Amino acid sequence: MTKNRQWLIAGRPNGRALQESDFEWVTRDAAPLKDGEVRVRVMYLSCDPAQKGWMENIGGYTAPTNVGDVMRASGVGEVVESKSAAFKAGDKVLGQLGWQDLAVVAARDLEPVANDDLLSANLGAIGTTGLTALFGLSKLGKPFAGDTMVITGAAGATGSVVGQIGKISGCHVVGIAGGADKCQWLVDELGFDSAIDYKAGDIRSQLKKHAPHGIDVVWDNVGGKLLNDMLGEIALHARVVVCGGISRYETGQMPAGPQNYFNLIFKRATMHGLLLTEYTNEFEWGRKRLREWVRSGQLKFKEDVQEGLENAPRTLMRLFSGANFGKQLIKI
Repeated sequence: MTKNRQWLIAGRPNGRALQESDFEWVTRDAAPLKDGEVRVRVMYLSCDPAQKGWMENIGGYTAPTNVGDVMRASGVGEVVESKSAAFKAGDKVLGQLGWQDLAVVAARDLEPVANDDLLSANLGAIGTTGLTALFGLSKLGKPFAGDTMVITGAAGATGSVVGQIGKISGCHVVGIAGGADKCQWLVDELGFDSAIDYKAGDIRSQLKKHAPHGIDVVWDNVGGKLLNDMLGEIALHARVVVCGGISRYETGQMPAGPQNYFNLIFKRATMHGLLLTEYTNEFEWGRKRLREWVRSGQLKFKEDVQEGLENAPRTLMRLFSGANFGKQLIKI
């Protein structure tokens, strides 16, 4: 019988940082296939801040998790066995594969992907990360040429794509990231107009320097004080897109409400929350557009690949310390 290594949810990290003891490492017999199911050998897994929220059952937009469940994660892999006419052995697929070597998934829940040099990018720049950036910006941020855009978590997987789409749209793009190396990468490699190192402090004065006429488009991946500082510097009719809250994910507690929220009234601005699932019916053209930008060199991306399923908990925790540089992936 084929063996399957898995990480199970063993704890609820509510109100605290993730710990390795929140996961249990097991080896089990691979599950048999039923009609309509596919067995997938997992190749790459995505690490996303929202995974901590899934463990806590915070949010309400996904099905709840249970202690003892295989840890959820999006992944790409290769079909090794199929009881569905939709897939055959050797096909490459994308889906919710989880932290394990072999995933058994209903064929209807898998998407075929090209077996090319962008295979792992289906979890990042041309996958949900890129789609989040594309639809969040085009539908909610609504950038115009000449707008000033400021992005928190700008060196992360989503933020770095948002900034580049902003440049394609003709915006003046400012990224906020942690550390001189990340800031330099944003400017030198991705073409951001400038970058602010939040670790250097005094964010408000830096915002005034880099966005002297106010911020037209705010893209926030962090929340907390950074969001508050940006709300204090928005321009007339600004659009604020709230994509994530890494400052909240780490503690699992709600941050204090932004004191500068009343500036939304003074500036007649809008503030929207973003969930990618709202745009599912547009994914096909979105992926095509992202792939075209990557192939043309207009969209660049960086992957932080850590190897080994056994290292999955430590790899996920890298997101919350800021240790990752680019899209965090696990290579199995």
